Amino acid sequence: MGGNFSVSGHDVNGSTSNASDKQDLKTIIRAGAMGGVTGAVCIWIYEALIWVGVQHLMPLAGIPRNATGLVFGKAFQEALGIWAYLLGTAIHFVFAIAWGVLFAVIWPYFRRRGYEATFVALFYAILAWVAMHVAIMITSDNHPNYYDPNVIIGGFMSHFCFTVPLALTVKRILASKPEA
Repeated sequence: MGGNFSVSGHDVNGSTSNASDKQDLKTIIRAGAMGGVTGAVCIWIYEALIWVGVQHLMPLAGIPRNATGLVFGKAFQEALGIWAYLLGTAIHFVFAIAWGVLFAVIWPYFRRRGYEATFVALFYAILAWVAMHVAIMITSDNHPNYYDPNVIIGGFMSHFCFTVPLALTVKRILASKPEA
């Protein structure tokens, strides 16, 4: 009775969606949000271990406020004081949830074609890193040298630590709700 999820409101057979599709959309949004939060926590763990512990790029306390500086610049970050931690955390989780919901929307397409979620996540990580850092370059002049291979490789690695847990979370949640 509930056709395949479609943003246009029609299933693959052309009939209009019914009430069960609204639940499917709720499930997709919930799966994406949960996947985004999972990925957001995992990328912070990666940053704490690698960027702080191994590479000594920043203090541990710098992780939550990092997004504030990347988006608005270091001067704004410093001017906000303690509020930079709250704003940076909000930016981090809002964008992570948005990327999670987008993955949850596209995941059924790849699942129907037999692709593994972790495989899709590897390409999704690269897409997310490029999109986020192009946006940072447009909005702020406070960013690392994106031509430096260490920055590129480190960025991709951190985003793999974001998208793989995100994808596995979305896959698990959506697997419990089979498509019609």
